[in-house]
Amino acid sequence: MAPKVRTVSLHTGQEMPIIGIGTYRANDEFRVVLREAFEFGYRHIDTATMYQNEHIIGEELDKLFSSGKLKREDVFVTTKLPMIGNREEDVPRFLQKSLDKLRLTYVDLYLIHFPCGMKGEDDDDLSPKGNDGNVVLDVKTNLEGIWRAMEAQVDAGKAKAIGISNFNSQQIERIVKVARIQPAVLQVEVHAYHMQKKLRGVSQKFGIPVCAYSPLGAPYLKLESSEHPSLLEEPVVMKIAKSHNKSAAQVLLRHLVQHGIIVIPKPEETEHIVKNIQILEFELSEEEMRVMDSLDRGADGRIYDFLLYPGIDRHPEFPFHIPF
Repeated sequence: MAPKVRTVSLHTGQEMPIIGIGTYRANDEFRVVLREAFEFGYRHIDTATMYQNEHIIGEELDKLFSSGKLKREDVFVTTKLPMIGNREEDVPRFLQKSLDKLRLTYVDLYLIHFPCGMKGEDDDDLSPKGNDGNVVLDVKTNLEGIWRAMEAQVDAGKAKAIGISNFNSQQIERIVKVARIQPAVLQVEVHAYHMQKKLRGVSQKFGIPVCAYSPLGAPYLKLESSEHPSLLEEPVVMKIAKSHNKSAAQVLLRHLVQHGIIVIPKPEETEHIVKNIQILEFELSEEEMRVMDSLDRGADGRIYDFLLYPGIDRHPEFPFHIPF
């Protein structure tokens, strides 16, 4: 029997499963993992236009719903507005493109992926570059205007809830101040090396649940660069894992979930699917939570600075120029 995944209540009345399936860098081979995840009880999947895999997820969801194994309302689906769509007038078009690829009439959660806008030659030019090699910025990005357009998508029934991703504390407060429909979720990088305590405090003040991407600290980067530290090899984490007869990954995820943080790790194989969901079967002690919290490196623990988009830090809305 598939285990029951507990949920986090959103202000919309929706229940968002606290463990989901991350799909960043997921390609066609991910289909098998996706099918197995749904079989094992996962009911939450996170994607984005920028990931260029919405069509794969859509095909698998269509098969799932057509088979009668699950109904549309059984699965919580999140996708995100790309940076080239960060204009009020462009939001409806990009959401509809996502819906068409996902083969859905609505998403459960639609996020502004990143607060900086870009100018592409067409809708498929997701990371437009100029002759100087830098991304082509739209420095007139109006976050408040984008939010109005996001609200209109809720009114149109194309998104059950809307939220923000990679926004800093000032940007969150600006949105909350003008919002007719409040942000339902804040999705940001959170893991033991980068706990974002102050930013989570701001989110909590406004009643916005936090969803952590890269909750394991992006272990695949360790494979690509020996300079990148691996949380999975952190001695303290390994010691706690051994005491519970669990894996380091399970301890890292359990730590966040015990803080009430939604997690969306990307399972690479069946073993990960099973182990990730088993984090609901044990609990860390207060002392173990304190030790895990002490691993936090603050801003130095951030992995994703988005500088893979050359020149993006010149944008007026670049979120990481302030501490949180």
